[in-house]
Amino acid sequence: MAIEVTDKNFDEVVIKSNKPVIVDFWATWCGPCRMIAPIMDEIGEEYKDKAVVTKLDVDKNPRTTFKYGIRNIPAVFFFKNGQIADKQIGTTSKSKFIAKLEALLK
Repeated sequence: MAIEVTDKNFDEVVIKSNKPVIVDFWATWCGPCRMIAPIMDEIGEEYKDKAVVTKLDVDKNPRTTFKYGIRNIPAVFFFKNGQIADKQIGTTSKSKFIAKLEALLK
């Protein structure tokens, strides 16, 4: 299950994590975002011991959205040691999301 992050807890949950973190930047009105939501939840469950999977509503969290220059959603960012390590703008397959995550686990 993906964890909801906000402007208030983003640094604590994402930047300070000792595990790789996926951040799914999304919005309720975004159809493609709703398409990948179940994939993010599955990855969150499958990798719960190795990584953290989060989602951030861009409409409710403008500070973080602006900070990372989010202009198109879904935007999935992969963080490692508090830094952006990879990105996926738009939808893709579960296997491609997992491949990007696996690269961070090595």
